[in-house]
Parts: sequence; structure tokens; C-alpha cells
Amino acid sequence: MGLIIFLVFLGVFALISLVMIASGSGAAQQSKQVLASLDSALATDGIETREQIMSLRKSEALSAIPWLNQKLGKLELAPTLSRLLSQADLSWSVGGLLSMTAACMVFPGYLVWWRTGSVLFGLIVGLVFGSAPISWVFFKRGRRFDKFQQVLPEALDLMVSALRAGHSLIAAMGLVARECPDPVGTEFKSCFEEQNYGLELKAALDNMILRVPLQDLRIVSTAIMIQKESGGNLAEVLDKTSHVIRERFRLKRQVGVHTAQGRLTGWILTFLPVVLGFALYMINPEMMSLLWTRAIGIKLLWAASIMIVVGGLIIRKIVNLDI
Repeated sequence: MGLIIFLVFLGVFALISLVMIASGSGAAQQSKQVLASLDSALATDGIETREQIMSLRKSEALSAIPWLNQKLGKLELAPTLSRLLSQADLSWSVGGLLSMTAACMVFPGYLVWWRTGSVLFGLIVGLVFGSAPISWVFFKRGRRFDKFQQVLPEALDLMVSALRAGHSLIAAMGLVARECPDPVGTEFKSCFEEQNYGLELKAALDNMILRVPLQDLRIVSTAIMIQKESGGNLAEVLDKTSHVIRERFRLKRQVGVHTAQGRLTGWILTFLPVVLGFALYMINPEMMSLLWTRAIGIKLLWAASIMIVVGGLIIRKIVNLDI
């Protein structure tokens, strides 16, 4: 037993060491290639060289390992995962997220299969633990969006004060970028810098909505574009928009208070069978092992899993109200 644990530890250590060595060499080689491309692109001033510089600015490494970066670049899922990581304000790469997901799925699933001898039980445990990294990404993304919604009315009030003082819209956005905390200040700073680089206002606002897909921000963008096309007092429009966002936020909090009991009931009914089954297995393994050692037990497990998932989705649909 001790020899097996030592061999497993040695194998994991060797795998991590090889990945770190490959990451370091891949990053160094990629840096040399980028510097060489910049030197050759800056040597002349043609159309092709300018396009080469733009492509260098837009390129984003999906993984520090070269071959994995090439594979991820061919996947349609990679840009979506990269956008999720950016929205969550995490410094992870797409390759790192997929590697953590694979590790969290394989090792617990293998240990459960090795302990119980059930492939189905090991697969379920592996899927549960494998969803932990992406669940953490969505959790951080949701917290960042909630913080953005809380600070957005204050940012609009600051823009209203700047407009009434005689500043332009772009200058007011720059003031928000300097004075407001993250994430509002960071997103408005990106929009302000895109304006300085010559991007149109509508394109810059659309990019900000793509980074922060919130209904409140869409309301602000629509109000600004309508005022730009039809004219009027932009300060008054933004002031009323800030009032509407505050009322929506207050109503959303009130609905959250009234549906708190339903959400708690959904979590309890979803995780109670899993926790109870694990506790019964720890108390009497022979009795619980009948669920994955006999055909009728496997059918009951599938039926219970489907009913738990469907019930959790129904409760989630009931308590989540669009405001």
C-alpha cells in the first residue's frame, strides 16, 4: 500500500515538473518569436507590416504550452471560455482552466472507482468535482457583475455632474474611469481608451456591453445613442436612467428577499439525497453498494439523478424572476 502511494506521488510530481518545464520553454520561445516579429514589422512601413502589428496586438495566448495553445485555437469553445475568464477578472488561461477541470475530474473519480469498484459512481463523483473550476469562474463572474450594478448609478451621477459642469461625454467617461472603483472604473477606462484610439462611440459601447452583458448597461448605452441621434439634454437623460437603475436594483433585492426560502429549499432538496447516500455508505457500505452492483440499483440511480436535476431546474425557474 505504501509503495503504491509513493509511486502515485512520484508520477504526479513528474507530470507537474514536465508541465512547468514545457510552460517555461514555451513562454520563452513565444516571447522570442513576438520580439522578432516586432523587429521585422517595425523595419518597414507597408500595409502588410501594419496588419502584422495589429495581429500581434490582438493575439491572446490560450495556454503557455505551445501545442496546447494551437489545439485550443482551433476550438470554437476557447473564445467563450476566454471571455468568461475575462468577465470573472481571473488571470487563468483557457488551458489552465481545462487542465484544472480534467485534474479535478480524473483524480477523485479514479479514487472512488479504486475504493468502490463502481465505474458509474466514480464517473458521477468525477463530474461533480470536475465542475468545481467552472463553477468558481461563474461565481466570480456573478459577484463582479453584482458589484458593477451597485456602483453603476454612482458612476452615472458622476457623469451627470461632469456634463452639467460643461464637460463632454468622453471627458465625463474619463472622469468615471479615474474616480470609480473596479469593475466600473476598469470597464469605462477601456471604453474611454477605445475612444481615444479612434473607435466610434457605438462600437466602444457595444464592446463594453460584450464584456459586461448587463441589462442596466444596455439601458445606459441605448439612452446615450438615442440622445446622440435625436439630441436633447444628455445630463437629464442619464439622471433619469440612474433613477431607473436604482429602482430596478431595489426591486430585485426585494424579490430576492421574498424568494430566499424557495432558493434554500431547492438547494436542500438537491443536495440532501447525495449527502444522505454518502453518509449511509460510510455507515453500511454493503447495503449501499447494491445500488451500483445490481441492474435494478443502477436504474434507480439514473432515475433518482434525473429527478433531482429536473426538480432543481424547476425550482430555479420558479424563484428566478426577470426584472
